[in-house]
Amino acid sequence: MEIKAADVAKLRQMTGAGMMDCKKALVEAEGDFNRAQDIIREKGKLVAAKRADRETSEGAVVARINGNKAILVSLGCETDFVANNSEFKALSEDIADAAISSFAADKDALMKAKMSNGQTVEEAITEQIGKCGEKHVIAYYSAIEAPFIGSYIHFTRKDGALVAFNKEVTADLAKHIAMQVTSMKPVAVDAASVPAEVKKKELEVAVEKTKEEMILKAVESALKKVGINPAHCDSEDHIESNTAKGWLTPEQANQAREIIKTVSAEKSANLNEVMIQNIAQGRLNKFFKEQTLEDQEFVMEGKISVKDYIKSVDAEAKVLAFRRFSLSE
Repeated sequence: MEIKAADVAKLRQMTGAGMMDCKKALVEAEGDFNRAQDIIREKGKLVAAKRADRETSEGAVVARINGNKAILVSLGCETDFVANNSEFKALSEDIADAAISSFAADKDALMKAKMSNGQTVEEAITEQIGKCGEKHVIAYYSAIEAPFIGSYIHFTRKDGALVAFNKEVTADLAKHIAMQVTSMKPVAVDAASVPAEVKKKELEVAVEKTKEEMILKAVESALKKVGINPAHCDSEDHIESNTAKGWLTPEQANQAREIIKTVSAEKSANLNEVMIQNIAQGRLNKFFKEQTLEDQEFVMEGKISVKDYIKSVDAEAKVLAFRRFSLSE
């Protein structure tokens, strides 16, 4: 059947799909606009399936706050060209509106949430995929409740954070702490709230690093005693290359290998476990200072911790929790 240009333009206005896609859909649907819209939506599902393995490191991070409730959501896509498209930006904002309106509990609930046009979030995303031919995903979603919540979204729209407080605080304080969370990537509010598995892993790493350093120190001392530069023997490749260069004689190379083997074994068998645990605990404490929000140095002033900055502004204020996401990571 003949498809008129006016009908193609009408379907394009209804769906936002390309002219050729609209014409093909109308031809397949034999002029039925409702069926043509379904075909375009189905095309979005097909595109999504084909591009399921594509990375979505571009997109937008959006926050919404409504009283004591807030959401942080990220709509991801493949390219910055699409991320900067007005339709993509509008969709990310509409999804955020639907998220705060329904206060969806999780990502699955958000996908089922209704938008202002009556579509579900999932339907709207699928339709947009059909229009632009690029993968779109909800890259991140989180909802939070607290007496007071602040937010910050970086001007690139690729990073953002929510910060929950125990009481109402000034807009500047809320924004500054949200900026701190966005830029400095803390793992928890304070040492006590660091997940047990993270503490365990960090302590294990600290213990292993301490043992390695103790063994290395013993090996270096033994090498120096016989007149061999430890820097020339820090790996088998270096021993071989430095021997070829004449920096080590073949005899020294073999002597170095034997020292490394025997001293490493001896030192490993006689490590001071108490000392190791003390040093490792010190490293864990350093981790807390660098990676927990309250103990971090406040980036906007320096030489003051975030905890002390908050107290200087409001002695009763305390951060209860935060949410952070970056499309760049």
